[in-house]
This record gives sequence, structure tokens and C-alpha cells, in this order.
Amino acid sequence: MSDTAPALLQSELVLGRYRPLRPLGSGGSGSVWLARDEQNGLDVALKIVPREGKAASRAEREAEAAARLRHPACQRVYGFGRDSQHVYIAYEYVPGRTFREAMRSGELDDASAIEAAIQILDALAHAHQHGIVHRDVKPSNVLLAEGPRVSVRVLDFGLAQIQEAETLTAQGDVPGTLAYIAPERLAGSATTEAADVWAVGVMLWEALAGRHPFWRSSMLDTARAIESGAPALESMRPDLPRTLLSAVGRALDLDPGRRPGAAALAGTLRLAGRKRRRRKGSGPTLAVPAFVPRLVPAALAGVAAAWTAWAIPFYPSGWAVGFGALAVGGVLLDARVGVALALAVPILPLGNYALGAAVLYTLLAFGLLVASWREPRSAPLFVLGPLLAPLSALGLLPLATLGLRSPVRRGVQVAAAVAAAGIVAGIRGAPLPFGGDRVPAFRVAASGDPLHVASALWQALASRPAVGVEALVLSAVAVLLPFARERGLWAVALLGAAFLAGALLLVPTVAAAPLVVAVWATCVAVAVR
Repeated sequence: MSDTAPALLQSELVLGRYRPLRPLGSGGSGSVWLARDEQNGLDVALKIVPREGKAASRAEREAEAAARLRHPACQRVYGFGRDSQHVYIAYEYVPGRTFREAMRSGELDDASAIEAAIQILDALAHAHQHGIVHRDVKPSNVLLAEGPRVSVRVLDFGLAQIQEAETLTAQGDVPGTLAYIAPERLAGSATTEAADVWAVGVMLWEALAGRHPFWRSSMLDTARAIESGAPALESMRPDLPRTLLSAVGRALDLDPGRRPGAAALAGTLRLAGRKRRRRKGSGPTLAVPAFVPRLVPAALAGVAAAWTAWAIPFYPSGWAVGFGALAVGGVLLDARVGVALALAVPILPLGNYALGAAVLYTLLAFGLLVASWREPRSAPLFVLGPLLAPLSALGLLPLATLGLRSPVRRGVQVAAAVAAAGIVAGIRGAPLPFGGDRVPAFRVAASGDPLHVASALWQALASRPAVGVEALVLSAVAVLLPFARERGLWAVALLGAAFLAGALLLVPTVAAAPLVVAVWATCVAVAVR
């Protein structure tokens, strides 16, 4: 942006009609400004590229490609021009965020990711019909417009390959971003429409699984992973419909000839969504309002912050309410910031009690935050433990974590929830979950050694094994529940029977009735979902 800003500041209008207002972003080839078209009053996104090297030729190629396209999901070009220093492209201005930013913020749910992929494929199908292959489809080149519904714009056709046009790359060059490049392009084969389909498949795999299928610590290892093929998406998301899993797998077939076309893949994804909606509408389902995934984690984080500030003596009266409100607002604005704030509240009170306890808690809280980094809104789920324990409903924890994508995160969250229930029971002097015994005295006051605190906690757990055993059983069920649901009702029933047998046989003193109710509720909920 430094090269173009002086020119903008020195000029009243660009190309005699565009008045720059503020920068929107910059990249290796130039910058983008919000500008006002003085001839019609429209706001535009003005791309400014220096006339040096291949950058100007790429910009001209981009303008030529975009001018051929008239599709709602393709960013529309309004004008193109040049002067002695720069090349300019005026695009429609669409407020929003990129697909990459939406994934990083944790706000791109499964339905939104699938709908975005459908619209991207529709745009690419339109481009392919006009002889244009994008060649640089990636999350940062897809804009999600602001609004209640998913609305996509495919950006940056600067690397587009246009039929009858000469290539901008030398022989052996592989244009595009490595993590989304198809294996045949790495091998030096000709670029076809199938390479764009591959890139959309990678984006959808990444959005649904919560991590990239190929990214490694080095470019060489990433390229090798691409050439080896993507792991099966069902290994990360066995809860997804088979039609969807199959569609993603076909898009990522190593043989470009076996990949579906963009229009065909969009149709498959659209049909899978319709079948799922019809199946949900044909019988009883667990309908979750759209606002729940945002409000529930925020509320749990607020409860955690407020309760710990109130229950552990340290903060002045009334601060608990403030901490709770800050945690709620933080999660709504940025999930990671809000969760970090909620987890940080107990550090000072614990340090006032025992420095070792504060150090140990900080390490555990940091581990929970890292484990939930890709799904930050899931971190406050451990608060369900203390909330469900007084109702003897801890057996519902596997069902509560069913929506988490990672099996590891499901297991960790359930274990953390049971541990939190035990700690809260100890602080309140209430009976421990499952066994009903009272927690023994820890005798760690004023201890500065976190290892001593950890040893005391371990001895207390070993003397009352019911909590630890049931935590392992519930964590195992949470890990296996999506796999069972994918394999049908008999698998769900078998897992429910194993759940009940493990919970009752390993700890004979546990109250059977609440666990039986929890098992039945879990099986029914999974069956009708």
C-alpha cells in the first residue's frame, strides 16, 4: 500500500471519476481501496496495481476474466483503466469477511460452509462455461457478504487461465497457493477445471473438519501430503451424512478425470442438504434455534467467571457480576478472548490461597484453551459439569458435546466437566458426583509447589475413584457417539448398553436410575436427530 498511497493522496480523482476514501487491504500485487464513483455515487472496491513486472499483466488478465462473468457469486467489475504508474480495476463493493476470516473466528458452521461451497461451485461452473479456470481458489479469495444469509463472491481472477490467451507463467511454474493446488498441477500436468473443484473440496474439508487436510510444517511436506491424497473426512467427522462425505471425497480424488464438474458437485451438495431437511421434517427432531450456538457458550463463560469470582474469596463484592458480563460480551465479540477472560478469573483467588494451586490451574486452563482453539466456543462446556451434577444428570455430558468436531475435544471437555463438578462439590462441601462421598481435605494452603498440589489432588482422586472412573467412561462414550450414530440405530443401542454396563459395573455404588435415564435420553436424542 505504501507505493500507491502517495499517488492517491496527490490525486483528486483516479481515472477522472473514482475518489479514494480509505484502504481496505493490500497484498503482494497491490492494494484495494474503498472509493466513490463520482459519476453515479456508487461505492466501489478500487484495486490498484503498480505497472511493474507481471503484476500489471496479471491485473489486466483479471479484468478481462471478470468482465466476461455475469454471475451473482462472481465479484462484478465496473471499470478498468491505467495511467503511467498504475493499473486500476473498479469492482462492486460488498461489505463482509473472507471465508478464511470466518473459519478462524469459529463462526462458520457446517450448514454455512456447505452453502458457501455450493455458491462457489456455481460461480466456477459459470466461469468454466466461459472458458475461464480460476487457478487460485482459496479461502482468502472468497468473500462472505454481511447479512443473515450466506452470500458468496469469488474474488481475484488474476491467475485465471483463459482459453485462446497466452499463459503468464513460465514453464514449470505452479501459480496459486500451495495448500489448495491440485496434485496434477504439482506434477506439471495441464490445468483444467478439475483443479478448481479440488480447491473447493479442500476448503470444504477444512471447514468441516476444523483443520487443513494437507498443511505441514514445510512446503515440501505439504506438497508430499497433497500427492498422497486427503485423509477420509469421516475419520474427523463420522457424524456427517454419507452423501456429503462421498461428495467431498470425490472432489479430492487424485485422478482429475474422476472428479465431478463444478455444476455436478454443487448439485450433489444441494441435494444432500434437501434430503437432510426432508428427513428432519418427516418426524420428530431436535430443532436448535440459530441463536443458541452463540448464546449458550457465552452464557456458560459468564457463569464460570461469575461463580468463581464469587465462590473463591478475593475480589470485592459485586465484581462477580462484572466479570460475568465481561465474559459474556467477550465470547460474543471474540470467542477466544471471552473464554480466556473467563478462565483467567480464578487465577488471582487461587494464588491468594496457594501459589502452587494457581500455577497448576493456569497450566490446565491453558491446555483447555489450546485444545479448544479451533472451536473456541466449545471451551466453556466444562461448566455444564457443576450445573448438571446437582441434578444427577452428568450422564448427559456426551450428548451435550456431540456437536464438537474433534473426538479429542469431546473427550477432553467431558473429562473437564466431571472434574469441575467434583471441584465445585468440594468447595461447597457437597457430596462428590457418582459416589456421594465427601471430598477429603487437600491440605495445600499456602503451598507454592504445583507438583505438591497436583499430588494432593491425585491422592484425593485415588481415595474416591468413582469420579475418575466415571469420567473415563463418559469421555469414551463422547468420543464414540458420533461413530455409532453414523452406523445406525443398532450401533447407538449397543453403545448405550455398553455405556450403562460400564458406568454401573465399574462403580457398583453409583445411583443407577439417573444413569439409566441419561442413557435412554442420549439414545433417543441421537436417533431422532
